[in-house]
Amino acid sequence: MRSFEFFEHTADVGIRAYGKSLEEAFSNAALGVFEVITDTSKVKPIEYREIYLNGYDLENLLYKWIEELLYYYDSELMVFSKFDLMIDQDSMTLEGKAWGEKFNGKIHERRTVVKAMTYHQLSIEKTENCYVITFVVDI
Repeated sequence: MRSFEFFEHTADVGIRAYGKSLEEAFSNAALGVFEVITDTSKVKPIEYREIYLNGYDLENLLYKWIEELLYYYDSELMVFSKFDLMIDQDSMTLEGKAWGEKFNGKIHERRTVVKAMTYHQLSIEKTENCYVITFVVDI
């Protein structure tokens, strides 16, 4: 099973992420976002940022997850390539770590700036084999 794929969208970027668990799907969604920004295979998991979030449903939790990661990119130029998280669906909380390093133009390819997460086409589905997350980011 692939971790994520891009799909065509008129002005923005569509991402479809997959995972055997909800946590793996959220991790792959984040990886897809950072793959828009740079080649994540060149991002070393040197530093981490701890993240604690509450949401009112899974879609809101995903939105906040991606926005929080983009906040670290915008404020600290952090790019991430590894994610370790736990989601509690009863309390609708997410806690975890995002691993990466500060963007360095000599090492990391500068691709497209992701401005924000959106609710456009946002869905989280559980199939027989996996979770599928579909969403669009503003570029």
